[in-house]
Amino acid sequence: MISTQDWADTRRLWDYHQMDHAPRPCSVAIGLGSHDLGVADTAVDLYKRGMAPLLLFTGATSPTTRERMPRGEAVHYQERALELGVPSSAVLMEPRARNTGENIRFSRELLEEAGIDVSSVLLISRPYEERRAYATARKLWPEVEIVSASSPMKLDDYVDSIGDAHLVINMLVGALQRLLVYPEQGFMISQQVPDDVIDAYERLSRRGFTSRLLRDEQGQALNQARR
Repeated sequence: MISTQDWADTRRLWDYHQMDHAPRPCSVAIGLGSHDLGVADTAVDLYKRGMAPLLLFTGATSPTTRERMPRGEAVHYQERALELGVPSSAVLMEPRARNTGENIRFSRELLEEAGIDVSSVLLISRPYEERRAYATARKLWPEVEIVSASSPMKLDDYVDSIGDAHLVINMLVGALQRLLVYPEQGFMISQQVPDDVIDAYERLSRRGFTSRLLRDEQGQALNQARR
């Protein structure tokens, strides 16, 4: 059972994960692969609003997307964009990346090989991955400006769209843990995490929302909470 406190803590994590960047015109929009076709829909909407002249979708498959997107995340995203009226000349696809770091690195390499000058990136992810995507891109592509974006959805609406509240809470907890441990591993820049966010994360972890946590060789959850 999900308690009132659980929901309050979940909402605190949800709010923190979002960067609240105002979309603005950028050199390219990059849609990060996932199980959520809403990323592609948001990319298309921003393209049609003139926020980027080019879309790049990146992503292979993962255990959570293999059945839903058997041809690969980037392929399904590209197909979605074409269905929604984006011309094929305005869509690039990177089908190999299996994590956020590879999403950034492989996309950067593809754009460089294509001779496309990039000074700014509209980085599109799931709503609860905005901060993680931003921090990763800032680490791996520091010379470009990063503008984070996602589907403009409230937490309740996102939970309804996924259809599994426990899964969403687990994903939010896992995403927060990565913001705490990945900077020390060199995967992203470090960001200040407010105490009330860490408190919410720790309460949800104690409540058993731990299926998306990184673990050490002994099976213990990695925990680098910073106060």
